[in-house]
Amino acid sequence: MAHNKPLLQAHTGMRSAIREEVASIEPFDALERAHCEDALAWIDSGVELCRTQKPATPPKHLISYFALVDHDYVLLVDHKNARLWLPSGGHVEPGEHPRATVARELQEELGLSLSDAPEAPLMLTISETVGITAGHTDVSLWYVIHADRRLALEFDREEFHSVRWFHFNEAPLPRSDPHLGRFLGKLALVSRSPRVRATTRVPG
Repeated sequence: MAHNKPLLQAHTGMRSAIREEVASIEPFDALERAHCEDALAWIDSGVELCRTQKPATPPKHLISYFALVDHDYVLLVDHKNARLWLPSGGHVEPGEHPRATVARELQEELGLSLSDAPEAPLMLTISETVGITAGHTDVSLWYVIHADRRLALEFDREEFHSVRWFHFNEAPLPRSDPHLGRFLGKLALVSRSPRVRATTRVPG
């Protein structure tokens, strides 16, 4: 079995990188602390972390959300399958770092490219997801990408009905990810902090 050793090492290395990504998050509240603890235990259990087969195998898997933000506006997409207004994002593929997922999905879903690699995620959530296809559990890393809302977007019309910038106070929370309101609250709090976070930007 020696020929499988490099593959095993690569798999272990990516699991460690994902664990570091989760461990870097400072929880916003008791719920996020519980979600981070759950996610770390899940990672340490050795189970597959990424979706390997559509629509939902394994039933618990890793997602990279990325919220495009312009001051107090956030871009949401009207997702056809989920039937919700969501931040952009997608499934982390096996062997892929969650930040690489952000860069890939940003290009695929919105036709945009990053000037630099994404910074660490702002938040982690765990949600039971039920759309048109099979229900499953999403372990979601939430990244923040700063962009000018005047940018022209070439969004994926097969996946989304439309895209729209919402003021934080006008985000359609009843028809969105159940944690969007908490995410926007954490983002607003961090933005006011004297400890300025590094920012990831879309050129333009």
